[in-house]
Amino acid sequence: MRFDRDDFGSNVESQRGMGFGGGGGLGGGAGMLLSLVASRFGIGGIIVLLIIMFAFGGLGSIFGGGQQAVSPSGGSAQTGQQACQADEMSRLACNVYGSTDRVWAQLYQAQGQAFRAPKLVLYSQAGRSGCGAAQSAMGPFYCPLDQGIYLDTDFFGELSQRFGAPGDFAAAYVVAHEMGHHIQTLAGINDQVRNAQQASGEAQQNALQVRMELQADCLAGVWAANANRSGETIESGDLEEGLRAAGAIGDDTLQRSAGRRPVPESFTHGTSAQRQEALRRGFQGASPEACGGYMQGV
Repeated sequence: MRFDRDDFGSNVESQRGMGFGGGGGLGGGAGMLLSLVASRFGIGGIIVLLIIMFAFGGLGSIFGGGQQAVSPSGGSAQTGQQACQADEMSRLACNVYGSTDRVWAQLYQAQGQAFRAPKLVLYSQAGRSGCGAAQSAMGPFYCPLDQGIYLDTDFFGELSQRFGAPGDFAAAYVVAHEMGHHIQTLAGINDQVRNAQQASGEAQQNALQVRMELQADCLAGVWAANANRSGETIESGDLEEGLRAAGAIGDDTLQRSAGRRPVPESFTHGTSAQRQEALRRGFQGASPEACGGYMQGV
């Protein structure tokens, strides 16, 4: 699939080159960020986040209440075309974002509904979201509080080099997965899952999170199928790139890569096989209804 239309949309901003001044105390997003990291990476992610906190000078430097973003050059954050044309990885992210926006707007319109797109926020190493700090160690994430997709574009290089999943479509799968979380938020699924998790033990909380992540993978497949139908032709090997990326970031594969024995009760995203099957299901079904089974009974 060629991502070169440069139809980015206007709901894009860049926090690269922005500094975050000091401030004391925990900001309002601290608890949300800890919950976000725990859901995505489990207790190991919390430990890594704590290390990052102190490496950057303590809790205040990460969450500091009342911090104001200031550009070292005195300017303001880049938005729209300016943010998207900064480099090739930004251009790719913005083109994929624009494609997901168009596809989901069409799918919603077909159901007589208006689609409200999330914002795409690009940052480098560190940024700020409505859920608290954005750190490159967290990987791409979606914040439901401000309906934003947060992406350190250096992750695309990591996806290729560290995880062995190169290719534009592999990177596109990542953006489309986060858009899937936005679709879940608009549908009320995010709130349903969070409410169910509050009444559950840790193993059940993780199991619910896995179902939510697999549905987001499935919705990424729905996007790809419909983008293909609308003229953004899937090229030979594209789907395989996405499946390779999905397999590379399965919980069992990541735990083995870290020298650990896979512990299913700790999984928060699903196994490599589950993630690949979810992406394939969405692509073959080409409709959000193909992904509904993941949330049945929640």
